[in-house]
Amino acid sequence: MNYRHFFRAAPIMAVASLACAGAAFAANFEFLAAPEIDLNRVYRLDRATGEVGACQYGLKDNSIGVTLCYPSGEGAGAQPPSEYGLVASRHEREAGVFRVDLRTGAMSICYVLNDSVVCTPPAK
Repeated sequence: MNYRHFFRAAPIMAVASLACAGAAFAANFEFLAAPEIDLNRVYRLDRATGEVGACQYGLKDNSIGVTLCYPSGEGAGAQPPSEYGLVASRHEREAGVFRVDLRTGAMSICYVLNDSVVCTPPAK
């Protein structure tokens, strides 16, 4: 057996395995645009904790604009550990999204209220 090829390939295999491990951690968040057709808001969900936030584009004089972000408020913070997802309704005037617990089937409706994202209590 020619070990020279193995030792040359070992560093490449190590880097490839680290890249794959990093890719597994890269999917911690899910993003979904609000279904409202005249709103440029995108919701962000931490898939493991269920925490929801949102950002949107804002105009600012003499600039290219700003990113306005809304932190998690009442009901939108971390939930019991599970597997969460976001679902938008098909209602073109709806500014909120549904946070769903993919393990239990519980749902909350999340939307921006004043300066934060809020969510209703989970229900089935």
